[in-house]
Amino acid sequence: MLFLFAMLGESLAFPNCYVYKEDENCYKACKEAEEAVKYPQGSRLSQFHFQESVKLCPQFAYSFFESAVPFAKRGQMHLWIDLINKAVELEPEFYLAQRGWYHWFFMHNYELAIADIDRLDAMVSYDIGETGDGFYHLNVMKGLCYKGLGNYEKAIEVIEECMAGPEYYERPFDHIHLGVLYMEVGRLDEALAELEKQKAFNDVSEAYYYSAKVYQQQGDTAKAQAALQEALDKYDQGYSMHNPYRQLMDKIYRLDIEEAIAEMTNKGN
Repeated sequence: MLFLFAMLGESLAFPNCYVYKEDENCYKACKEAEEAVKYPQGSRLSQFHFQESVKLCPQFAYSFFESAVPFAKRGQMHLWIDLINKAVELEPEFYLAQRGWYHWFFMHNYELAIADIDRLDAMVSYDIGETGDGFYHLNVMKGLCYKGLGNYEKAIEVIEECMAGPEYYERPFDHIHLGVLYMEVGRLDEALAELEKQKAFNDVSEAYYYSAKVYQQQGDTAKAQAALQEALDKYDQGYSMHNPYRQLMDKIYRLDIEEAIAEMTNKGN
């Protein structure tokens, strides 16, 4: 079953303007933000109303954050950074997660992403939750940041700890990532077990592709060939890792599967 989640176009929950009734300017700022979200995200009128909002109330973090988002989507990170930093300065408990996720998602800035998640984790007593798109728990994301830095053992430690926590529930690609990490450090039986969990939860092509890689390392050519064929079939049916904004870590494409099949075929001749 392929799980679909809300994507980056979704705004954060809109604040209750009546909370600001005692402060006339901040109340007006909230109403300006209310106008902003009536228009397409990043449009001239939307950005205009967010700008008016922060002029009225420079403490209104929501408008700093929401006006930052379109710049990140356009790749204008030099314009995004000052706005998101201001939102974090005003309400770190709420916006650190967003900044950390964006550092990871858009910029592959793993060190800064880890720093934001660690800071948030130290600040609150509750579960820090998930990335803004719902694809990952923030600590699974943190583990993937360690993988991006080449520290596979730390990545495994962080992800295992997160997945063992009382607040954890499965998200669409967790088992893929942990399975691949196990494979990369030579824990092959655990890798296969994790990839089987992925197939049961969210049956995507990558689960079969990486299973084939593990079978190859174990010397089981027949199982590897069968898994690659299944990977190809799943891919052609549309069951694969996908995100419209960036390539996800551990994602594969049809060409990857075809090349793996051709390599095995050539070795067998």
